[in-house]
Amino acid sequence: MIFHTIIVGGGSAGSVLANRLSARGQNDVLLLEAGQDTRHGQVPATVLDSYPGAAYLDPNHTWTRLKVTLEVISHNNPAEKRPPVHPYEQARILGGGSSINGQLANRGAPTDYDEWAARGATGWDWMRVLPYFKKVEWDMDFDGPWHGTEGRIPVRRNFPDLWPEHAKAVAKAFEAAGYRYLRDQNAEWEDGYFPLTISNAYDRRVSAAIGYLDPATRLRNNLSISTGTQVSELLFDGQRCVGVKAVVAGQPREFRGREVILCCGAIHSPAHLLRAGIGPVAHLRELGIEVRAALPGVGQRLQDHPGVAIAAFLKPHARMTDTHSRMHMYTGLRYSSNLPGVPPGDMFAMVANKSAWHKVGEQIGSFLIAVYKTYSETGQVRLRSSDWQDEPQVDFNLLSDQRDLQRLMDGVRRFGAMHLTAALQSVTSHPFPATNTDRVRRLGKFSLQNKILAGALAKVLDGPATLRRYLMETMVMEGVSLRDILADDDKLEAYVRTAEVGMRHASCSCRMGSDDDPMAVTDPSGRVRSVDGLRVVDASVFPGVPCANTNFPVMMTAEKIADAVLANT
Repeated sequence: MIFHTIIVGGGSAGSVLANRLSARGQNDVLLLEAGQDTRHGQVPATVLDSYPGAAYLDPNHTWTRLKVTLEVISHNNPAEKRPPVHPYEQARILGGGSSINGQLANRGAPTDYDEWAARGATGWDWMRVLPYFKKVEWDMDFDGPWHGTEGRIPVRRNFPDLWPEHAKAVAKAFEAAGYRYLRDQNAEWEDGYFPLTISNAYDRRVSAAIGYLDPATRLRNNLSISTGTQVSELLFDGQRCVGVKAVVAGQPREFRGREVILCCGAIHSPAHLLRAGIGPVAHLRELGIEVRAALPGVGQRLQDHPGVAIAAFLKPHARMTDTHSRMHMYTGLRYSSNLPGVPPGDMFAMVANKSAWHKVGEQIGSFLIAVYKTYSETGQVRLRSSDWQDEPQVDFNLLSDQRDLQRLMDGVRRFGAMHLTAALQSVTSHPFPATNTDRVRRLGKFSLQNKILAGALAKVLDGPATLRRYLMETMVMEGVSLRDILADDDKLEAYVRTAEVGMRHASCSCRMGSDDDPMAVTDPSGRVRSVDGLRVVDASVFPGVPCANTNFPVMMTAEKIADAVLANT
């Protein structure tokens, strides 16, 4: 059988495309996903849970061998010792990141998309992407010109009357600092704090797979879904992609199609292209891969949002109770750095009222501070070998732009000082600069042993203050104190450079652009340049990572390109 469309990757983009393209009865659509299915009635409880900590850290749901570097790598001195590698959770389950993420449903700044259009992604300015954001969502709280009410993904907010005491105290601290309350994060782009908008209904996650691959959609005779299926190779007839090779339940298979759409994310989509001989010539020849199309932008200019965290011990009365919701984040703040030439609303802080799934996690609250308008775009994805089973080499080069470093340092100062206010001291103690150390990662793994260990440690932390202080300073802070880094800019910079994390918003490694842009990998409809029958539709085609968690921009992108595909069939 020859399918009209083969979709490789059943994440947020793949789920949207499978629904929209199969809505036309004459289109036979095949969706291939490496991970497990999330069929109605069989969605794992950890995936449905509003609290994402267990799903996010479940090795059954992620590519466990993927490791990346985050720190800046000197390209002038390649012999210099490489930075350490870190786990970088990318979903391996139907629904992709929307099945394991924090469920934040934001869109980004209008200036983000106007910049996309200015960079050569014609038709992707704000006024032309807004209808597709609205098409994705069913807003349960608001309607009007900013909101959709008929989409497949419900969005809502937990308003302040439902916030735990820690979140309420944070709101008081924000007010005291001059930030005003905004009821709706997804209305006009303004600075202020707000209830976080979430893709969640009745305190249950609604992933892209749950929303777009519902039972009625699955009953379509022209839609086939194959999970547990890992694509190993793209098949070509000359310069036309005609199908894929895959491994299904351990057995090799071939599938043929008139068009193949890669929806594997900003790490694995460029890896597929590189293995097919589409990419930078020197890199391909270095690995002995025959060059099919010389596209120097494949895998280049990879981006993510760099961030750091300031955490504190939560007093018992301020902790989450799960009375109204199991969400661990209720409050967000958008603010402007006011650096020259940087658009407003470039910074984002999310307030977590629980830092991990275990009992110690319930005792720690944090501010996650992120540069959402990042200028660091020197990351890259390269192959380690031509073997499809090898994970690629991924170097993010976060903070390669000095403005990103400068703004994160300011964020640490800003929110570190906020912990000294009366509002936050009423609900927290022992504030500290958080670092994702080996000890923290080991305790964060979801296991019975860690549940017992964390439970015992939590009881001790709730004991005498002197013992708690000793344990916090020796086991949590590991010699790095908030007081020290706030008093010394050199120590602050060293902390930010080593403690930085990526928000798991990998983007931009197969960017859309104009015909005269040598680094553009795809055209504004996602078609890969210099070959036929092949598109990329995921965060890798973004010309720049927007000021948003990437799940909703990805679904918007898939909705928009689905219309482009249908217009040409």
